[in-house]
Amino acid sequence: MRKLKKYVPTKFKAKDSKYDKTKADYAVSFIECLCHTKGTWAGEPFELIDWQEQIIRDLFGIIKPNGYRQFNYAYVEIPKKQGKSELAAAIALYLLCGDGEERAEIYGCAADRQQASIVFEVAADMIRMCPALNKRCKILAATKRIVFLPTNSFYQVLSAEAYSKHGFNIHGVVFDELHTQPNRKLFDVMTKGSGDARMQPLYFYITTAGTDTKSICYETHQKAKDLLEGRKIDPTFYPVIYGADVDDDWTDPKVWKKANPSLGITVGIDKVKVACESAKQNPAEENTFRQLRLNQWVKQAVRWMPMEKWEACKSNFKPEDLKGRVCYGGLDLSSTTDITAFVLVFPPTEEDDNYYILPYFWIPEENMEARVNKDHVPYDVWQRKGYIETTEGNVIHYGFIERFIEELGKVYNIKEIAFDRWGAVQMTQDLDNMGFTVIPFGQGFSSMSPPTKELMNLVLGKNIKHNGNPVLHWMMDNVCVRTDPAGNIKMDKSKSTEKIDGAVALVMALDRAIRNNKNDGESVYDKRGLLFI
Repeated sequence: MRKLKKYVPTKFKAKDSKYDKTKADYAVSFIECLCHTKGTWAGEPFELIDWQEQIIRDLFGIIKPNGYRQFNYAYVEIPKKQGKSELAAAIALYLLCGDGEERAEIYGCAADRQQASIVFEVAADMIRMCPALNKRCKILAATKRIVFLPTNSFYQVLSAEAYSKHGFNIHGVVFDELHTQPNRKLFDVMTKGSGDARMQPLYFYITTAGTDTKSICYETHQKAKDLLEGRKIDPTFYPVIYGADVDDDWTDPKVWKKANPSLGITVGIDKVKVACESAKQNPAEENTFRQLRLNQWVKQAVRWMPMEKWEACKSNFKPEDLKGRVCYGGLDLSSTTDITAFVLVFPPTEEDDNYYILPYFWIPEENMEARVNKDHVPYDVWQRKGYIETTEGNVIHYGFIERFIEELGKVYNIKEIAFDRWGAVQMTQDLDNMGFTVIPFGQGFSSMSPPTKELMNLVLGKNIKHNGNPVLHWMMDNVCVRTDPAGNIKMDKSKSTEKIDGAVALVMALDRAIRNNKNDGESVYDKRGLLFI
């Protein structure tokens, strides 16, 4: 048996737990008696890579004073092509055949039956390649079930459609690609009390990073991060995350190695390099590369705004520097319990050909704490630092915002305020009574496409300046756009997984600023037409 060059038990080993080398060696030996099942490795012995062996020794070798395993939950988040399916299948087979548990129930779970079958098929092939297991196991391919005859234990595939089934007596669960779970129903059924009758059940979650920050996977990811960074303590939970940090250079081969512990073994660096070069040429592929190759949680499948370009437009101007200047407002009220955004855009002057942005945001005060916990968004920190305001109660107080805008009108020369024509009827009437010119603004392609494309052009040309407001930065990073057959685009709230209200308000304000910023009697749209990006 090959041994890990240097095994050091995880830092999450409890003080009263101990490392049992005999148990760890047994688990490693069992798995390394199996064979790989795919590609050039097919038929070769399953020799654990160091990072895999570390996990096996930690999970099966660290025991409590009563002799049972310390860890009941394991979360392993890692990029694609690192050997996830093989490791998951090997662990499922060990729980089924090597753990000595009578009538053990092992379940393989995924978003759908096809996904769940991936690990099952690997496990079935491993059994067929191992004479000792092949004699003792019965593979029922039609029902995706494997029975281990000596203990009358079974491994059964389940999918998200099976969430209504109860009565499980679980010894082990392998959740493959947890980030694809459509909701938390199956997860809750399989993990909440289902293993109470067992002494050492193991819930093993293995996944690549996802895009939905409201998913059960992201919730589990956050718990793992909290444990890794010392913000929480849970001796039953084993966290492993391989990935690039937010500030890492995604084009750096050193970052690739950091995020991919099997690089050069299960996946060649040349494959990653080709994928990176493709992402450089096509920004739409960047998020896919970050998610699948670097294991970074991204906002949506296709990021619209290149955030490094947005950051390059940051300027240290102060709001008072713009006092008295002409500007145009965009108002996005969303709903009474959501974020309200008001953005002022200051068009170029003869002395300065840049557009300047001042954003303002409001949320209800009473539900802020609940939203911080639910959305994992630091509204409370932004509020303390003055980047977002709260209004009394549990819904947006429109009167407060109206008075705020009225005061802004005394500082800046607000020529027009654009608003969504399907909302804010009462507020726009109130603003009109205050003397503001309010302009209804449609949210369809014809209205939104020209200023949305112009915004991108201004950002790429560094002709728009913002003061680094983190709320607006977050919203710009959230934007997903929809394209119609004619090539028109608009920001899509239904596809964007997080809030984009500030971005929408910015586009509306920018449209009014461009149309009214005369250059020899013409707006930029009239002078050179639309830009297609």
